[in-house]
Amino acid sequence: MTLVFWKFTKRTFVTANIITTVLFLLACCNAFLHPQQWWFIALLGLSFPFLLLIVIGFLILWSLFRSKWVFLPLAALILGYSNIRALIGFHFAKKYTETRQPGTLRVMTWNVTWFDEQTKEDRSRPIYRKKMFDFIRSQNPDLICFQEYLEPNTPRRDYNNKKDITELGYPYHHIVYDYIGWKGSFQTGVAIYSKYPIDDSIHIRYPGPKSLKAAESLIGADININGQKVRIFTTHLQSVLFHKTDYHNLEIIKNAQDSILEASKSVVKKLVQGYKFRSDQVDIVRKHLDESPYPTIICGDFNDVPNSYTYFRIKGKRQDAFVEAGRGIGRTFSNISPTLRIDYIMIDDRWEALQYNCQPLPYSEHYPVIADIKLRNTVQ
Repeated sequence: MTLVFWKFTKRTFVTANIITTVLFLLACCNAFLHPQQWWFIALLGLSFPFLLLIVIGFLILWSLFRSKWVFLPLAALILGYSNIRALIGFHFAKKYTETRQPGTLRVMTWNVTWFDEQTKEDRSRPIYRKKMFDFIRSQNPDLICFQEYLEPNTPRRDYNNKKDITELGYPYHHIVYDYIGWKGSFQTGVAIYSKYPIDDSIHIRYPGPKSLKAAESLIGADININGQKVRIFTTHLQSVLFHKTDYHNLEIIKNAQDSILEASKSVVKKLVQGYKFRSDQVDIVRKHLDESPYPTIICGDFNDVPNSYTYFRIKGKRQDAFVEAGRGIGRTFSNISPTLRIDYIMIDDRWEALQYNCQPLPYSEHYPVIADIKLRNTVQ
């Protein structure tokens, strides 16, 4: 009886291991399969961190029992190395310091969620705008990229973000407004602020419909840093447009409630819609990155995870500052899942990433991301 039970248990675990391995490898394929045609693989890719944990669990299990099946999870982990490398920062010995090395450039990217104006319907909570500016001042970046940047468009507002950021020490900027809201009372879009002169600027509008917030922008600026030109891009790629009801639906799915099927349909529909527009946008981004004659930086809210088509298409042969100098999972988004890193700083191989920091501040849905970078083979 004991032998029969052991054989049944082993077969169950072997079957579970095979299924998990197949799902894990399919999730890895998400990196190079176009999500418009392979949207179901893109959806599976969202579960990659959890599938990775299960595969590692099987590796440990079979190792303890000295089973030949240990080669199955081991082979899966080897095949999935590039995805694992994109997910986890292994520089645990590196500690971020506000003091930086001479000759480095400090870059910050932050989806500021309208500088706190987007959630003013909750009058009970504190206003964070001043604290956001205090944090920027404390980090003292040379270049700042903002997504979901807001500027009031009426004298009734008692502040001006452009004026206040300029007074922080950023006299040069390139701002593009994609949307006008509340009867023209404000404008939102993307912005680049710089301590160094901007010699030229770039603006590309994505071709999607404004009604689905798909007509946002990729912007770039040629920065003159003591005679050396560098080009920095920023963008806010297509969002999944989750609202309160969608987050509620995610809770239903997570807790396996009776209405899970209906909730799943709503969430999947928005995710697939996001993949459709975002996959077109990343091809535009990649084209302009490849055409840059100068050392290039791309920052922004990509609205996609590190093992996605979006990530690998934009990255190409570029470096992810988090992978080069970060540690852990590097979460940048406060909602949904503790594994979501969707805000990035990427640099071409003419740069070296020295430091990386993502500060989990409660001021926006997204956390500010900071990297210290340096041009290779330069004499300072």
